[in-house]
Amino acid sequence: MNRHLTPLRSVVVFCVAVAATPAAAQHRPQSGAVIQRATAQVSAPARAELRGAVTDDRGVPLAGVVVSALGSASVFAVSDSEGQFTFRDISYGPYLIRAHLQDHLAAPAVLVQVNRVSESMATVVLTRRAVADGPAPVLAAGVGPADGALEVADVGETRDHDHGEVAWRLRHLKRSVLKDVDAGLITASDDGGSLLGDTLNGLGRAAGSPARLAASLFSGVPVTGQVDFLTSTSFDRLQDLLSMEPRGVAFVSLEAPTGEGRWAMRAAVMQGDLSSWVIAGSYRRAPTEHTYEAGVSYGTQRYQGVGIERLPLVADAGRSVGAIRVYDNWTISPRLAVRYGAKYAHYDYLASPSLLSPSASVTLTPFDGDNLRVRAAVSRRTVAPGAAEFVPPPSGPWLPPERTFSSIAGRGFATERADHLEIAAERQWGQIVAEVRAFRQNVDDQSVTIFEAGLPRVSAVRPGHYFVASAGDFDARGWGVGVRRATEAGTRASVEYTNVEARWVRRGPGAELLGLVTGSVPDDTERVHDLTASLEGVLPITETRVFVVYKINSSFADAGAQAGAGVRFDLQVNQALPFLNFSGARWEMLVAVRSLFSDDLAEASAYDELLVVQSPKRMVGGVAVKF
Repeated sequence: MNRHLTPLRSVVVFCVAVAATPAAAQHRPQSGAVIQRATAQVSAPARAELRGAVTDDRGVPLAGVVVSALGSASVFAVSDSEGQFTFRDISYGPYLIRAHLQDHLAAPAVLVQVNRVSESMATVVLTRRAVADGPAPVLAAGVGPADGALEVADVGETRDHDHGEVAWRLRHLKRSVLKDVDAGLITASDDGGSLLGDTLNGLGRAAGSPARLAASLFSGVPVTGQVDFLTSTSFDRLQDLLSMEPRGVAFVSLEAPTGEGRWAMRAAVMQGDLSSWVIAGSYRRAPTEHTYEAGVSYGTQRYQGVGIERLPLVADAGRSVGAIRVYDNWTISPRLAVRYGAKYAHYDYLASPSLLSPSASVTLTPFDGDNLRVRAAVSRRTVAPGAAEFVPPPSGPWLPPERTFSSIAGRGFATERADHLEIAAERQWGQIVAEVRAFRQNVDDQSVTIFEAGLPRVSAVRPGHYFVASAGDFDARGWGVGVRRATEAGTRASVEYTNVEARWVRRGPGAELLGLVTGSVPDDTERVHDLTASLEGVLPITETRVFVVYKINSSFADAGAQAGAGVRFDLQVNQALPFLNFSGARWEMLVAVRSLFSDDLAEASAYDELLVVQSPKRMVGGVAVKF
């Protein structure tokens, strides 16, 4: 117990000391800065600013117009009383600009190339919708007014229309049988109506009301999104690609701003012997003194027609995982910000399925006029083996659970629990941001992941199946330094070095299996060196976006007793297809190859990625449509 409570006592003392500083007396709101690790999603300082204006067709500025910019990220802005809007802190590259205002026709999307620190675009013009003098009569089953006031030919002749022969014949077709019936037989009665007439009118109102209600809910919301048609597979060697059976994946992402925040949704589905789908929704309140974040996700995996040779590995029919997360970013003063929240997850394949992971952090700017930031964070992360298949990544496409997993020798699943305490500081000099940090971890039941390819005398039916076990408990402390930089050309790069000293206090069954598979196990006390580099950039002429992470570590388990460090990588290439752009959509072709097993390295324990043996490469390719 003392091993886990010591970090909690330390962070409580730190938070009390920070709260007593004069910074708490400040009252002006300002967003707090959060220090991010370079191995997570690459961050960078402000890059560019895009300005514009919105008017109506008479040149009058329009206020309250929601303007969206879809590019490497989705951003939103609202025009002021003079019709002006501004997108700040956006990266270089192409953006698809759309404007939306209720009771106005949507203007055609505008493609803007941002390649300077300050960029202006042409004025966006919206046209007000035409409003008729009165509601048009509703035709039920082709029945119209008895006086023939709405003859098809008459209506067509009074408006601009196509004067071609085919269009003329269509407008002058003979009336149908229903239209030839005297409408008075249906609508006339002693009380001014009839059973059939009242029924038709009632059905029309019943069908029309929900449709109008549904349309009104989204009429004032500009929705942007992305649809991906992907193919995914795993391989150990390049020659294995010819014999692999790729799986089709459909992915969709939608975002919509509201008056106070932004909604987002992601979903993906994959069909085959292993049928699975995932869905996640989130809401983020607009930046204020309290910026709330809430989200829910659900993923399921079901086996359909699995071969007889795999039945022992998938004894349970499938697995499902649901999660809820809630966080609050509280800006107490311009120099002090607090973030706190928790994540609750339910794993149906665990003996104790409910897991809670709370976290809290304090960010302090100690000096006026200086961008030095200091952050202290404490968290307790509880995660089940195989959670990487169901937990959504911080950003980007979310693939459904494709890989299967089971416990070694049917011993059940042990939940990994990690207590993490970290103190970090960062400072910016121009385009360069430097960071130093020190941390401590206490981990129980550290997970070991061994793929079939790494097990002797086991015939691997598919490189996607792996076994999990507990390697035991360890305590670790370490430090790290990192540098990241963004250039005016839109390129962002980062390098981070981490030094960890770990001490194992208990060995689990997974440690013995590691010795049999790799020929060595982590020493009782060992020092781990890690170097991670990342690069993200866009080639301006071809509009090719490249993102790569390269990780070198001295203690990868699958390296075994061999001398030298092991390597993991993550590579993604997005190629714009401008010749396919139409109807305000942007088309891209994407290819991604990775050997990293964990999606979120920022919240992982020191050994989560290290104790993965013979992880196959995962390849994803397809087409993305952004709108």
